[in-house]
Amino acid sequence: MNDLNLDDVKQYVEDNIGTFHKKRTDKLADLELKTILKRKNPYLFKAKNVLVAAEIIQGILDAWVSSSEEGIFGDWLEGLAIFVNQKVYGGWKSGMDGIDLEFDKNGARHIVTIKSGPDWSNSSSWKKMIDNFDSARKRLKTSGGGINVVAVNGCCYGRSSKRYEYKKKGDLYKYCGQSFWAYISNDDDLYKDLIVPIGYKAKEKNEEFLESYSKILNKFTLEFSQSFCFENGEIDWDKLVEFNSSRR
Repeated sequence: MNDLNLDDVKQYVEDNIGTFHKKRTDKLADLELKTILKRKNPYLFKAKNVLVAAEIIQGILDAWVSSSEEGIFGDWLEGLAIFVNQKVYGGWKSGMDGIDLEFDKNGARHIVTIKSGPDWSNSSSWKKMIDNFDSARKRLKTSGGGINVVAVNGCCYGRSSKRYEYKKKGDLYKYCGQSFWAYISNDDDLYKDLIVPIGYKAKEKNEEFLESYSKILNKFTLEFSQSFCFENGEIDWDKLVEFNSSRR
């Protein structure tokens, strides 16, 4: 085990944070209005008495951006976590299905699935994770004799940290926030130390994103008005609901 050099973390972030900003801008540029309209509930807008096309579009777009950014940044944080662990424990990106990180610690092989926050799962996704851990355990024990395997669901933020017993095949640990970053780095303060480097060029990059966002917002508002409004500017709710929910 090695001590973590925070300068290495800072350099990694500076070299790679641009990837997050570029991916979210690129994904926004590829977005189409009718794609997101089909995924939203038109009855909700009517129930809330939303009468302005721009308000509908901004609500839809903001929800999409929030969800998209969570996924993109989650993937980016996974890369950071693997980098940190590699520096301390010599860990590596796993090639097994559903497993993100593998490393050896205290005489055991640790297999880790990394998520953004603690509330990522429903019953089916949790079961899928358990199945992936079971398959990984079986594979490792077959190839490595009596190797002890520790399964961990790591979450980059939040507080819910627990130990579960499942299928009588071993324990599953859930480490979130400070507990997760300390677990992969042996540094109790890393979860706070990450805040400053992650903000590298944030103002500049977010101004660029806002410019792209504003163009898309204006473009979609115009498209919506042309496709789903009467000539007097009133929203044609029948046409909008038909587009969203009809059999055709």
